[in-house]
Amino acid sequence: MRLQFPSGVAGAGSRTRRPDPGPVAQPRGFLEKKMAIPRLRHAVRTLFEVPAALQRLSRACSTFHAFTDVLRLPKRQMTKLVFPLRELERQLTPDSRLDLHVKIFDPSLEDISKAEAVFTATSRNRISYLSSAVRLDHAPDLPSPEVCFIGRSNVGKSSLIKALFSLAPEVEVRVSKKPGHTKKMNFFKVGKYFTLVDMPGYGYRAPEDFVDMVETYLKERRNLMRTFLLVDSVVGIQKTDSIAIEMCEEFALPYVMVLTKIDKSSKGHLLKQVLQIQKFVDRETQGCFPQLFPVSSVTYSGIHLLRCFIANITGNLKTDGL
Repeated sequence: MRLQFPSGVAGAGSRTRRPDPGPVAQPRGFLEKKMAIPRLRHAVRTLFEVPAALQRLSRACSTFHAFTDVLRLPKRQMTKLVFPLRELERQLTPDSRLDLHVKIFDPSLEDISKAEAVFTATSRNRISYLSSAVRLDHAPDLPSPEVCFIGRSNVGKSSLIKALFSLAPEVEVRVSKKPGHTKKMNFFKVGKYFTLVDMPGYGYRAPEDFVDMVETYLKERRNLMRTFLLVDSVVGIQKTDSIAIEMCEEFALPYVMVLTKIDKSSKGHLLKQVLQIQKFVDRETQGCFPQLFPVSSVTYSGIHLLRCFIANITGNLKTDGL
């Protein structure tokens, strides 16, 4: 099959003059001035409190990449962060909960904690960008297991990889607001454990040689253990996603569907999208792992579970959950 990915189309304020203050206002009455002073003090206090609150929220979110901090959260909040599918399952009636495959991969919290060590950079576990390539014969020849991430332009692929590597902050994963930023296959070495490959996005602003680059890699890369196909949970499976799914099916590749940007939708909309995608996986695919992996690169929801799954399929962690 020769793939054809259709190209998409990407989706100032004026300065105003300060009004003339007019004539100087006359002094107000005693009671009016007394009422105005507390309001002024409250406004000033609020002005300083808002940035402080935002800083506290930012610090809280940034600590969620460390699993030891997650374990300190209240149980309901921890479940939502670590097992987002379980949280969605709560909204279903008991007879329809079987529609979601929540526990095919069901590691313990201890397993997830162990997997964090694989993604934590230390003097003995060096995690780093290795090289880039536009052709398979330019790719590094490594014996370690390999996983690749592929998805539509602007699906949040680089942001997801950055979140996965948040325990190795020195690893530079370039994230751009413009879709189609990744133009080459970027290889990241995770110690002695495995290699992660960031593939160019398909669709809008995809490289001209995208098809040749990706097809050759997916068909001939011998140490490729699993392909992670990213789908935007806000809009669901698009036409270009369907083409990528057909490619994985035709090449008989074992792949996993990761649903990104789950923080962008309401619970109702997200549940609807997840159920539709789950039905598609169950009925239309052969090589796709039955369980979906919803994630957010903003709140880190689902990130710890995805790390554990990667550690498991690359042979670096044995769990009772698979």
